[in-house]
Amino acid sequence: MKKRVYLLDDELLALEELKVLLSPFDDLEIVGACDRVEHAIQECNELKPDLIFLDINMPGKDGFEFLESLEEVRDVIFVTAYDQFALKAFEVNALDYLLKPLNPKRLAEAIQRVRSKSQPSGTTHEERLSADKKIFIKDGEKCHFVPISKIYLLESVGNYVRVFYENQQPLLHKSLTYLEQKLPTDLFFRANRQYMFNLDFIDQIEPYFNSTLLIVLKSGHKIDLSQRQSAKFREITGV
Repeated sequence: MKKRVYLLDDELLALEELKVLLSPFDDLEIVGACDRVEHAIQECNELKPDLIFLDINMPGKDGFEFLESLEEVRDVIFVTAYDQFALKAFEVNALDYLLKPLNPKRLAEAIQRVRSKSQPSGTTHEERLSADKKIFIKDGEKCHFVPISKIYLLESVGNYVRVFYENQQPLLHKSLTYLEQKLPTDLFFRANRQYMFNLDFIDQIEPYFNSTLLIVLKSGHKIDLSQRQSAKFREITGV
């Protein structure tokens, strides 16, 4: 099955060169290319490509801000004229970091990284993200590429959601309702208007007031469920 590829660079000549260099790779299909970040955000959210070739220094938003704006990020290869962003690129789990002018041999090595990385097939148009995917979060100057399975708690904070994973708590500019619609229902449970938690991180389930439940996570967080959500939780888990 071909990998669906999207190209983003603010230089049209660079886009055309990349198209030519990628043409020998029969297992890649270029589904879109753009020189404008805002338009590329819209297209990538619709197309959900398997792989994005991405410049960093661009007008309006840089490459990292572009990734933050996407609903879903799979694999990324940065293509840029600047080497000072390499460390930051690998902090967001980029598959590779290629310097311009592109070296065909280095490009081939990057494509091999893509090929060697196993991905489940047939998930291109799924509405929900699966547990093995990652979400990209740019919180201030820090970038996070967060495995969904490691998120144990989501907290609504105004127009943001605080994402708890490992020892990190970055803020994501999305609503809790939006994440409820995107995250796997067999893994995450919406407790109330403020919290959603990962079922795999439950430590204790305690009886609470008026037939409600109190959920204690392994992190020590305590979350009380309403009567309705307590009934739903019992139905789902058999508690």
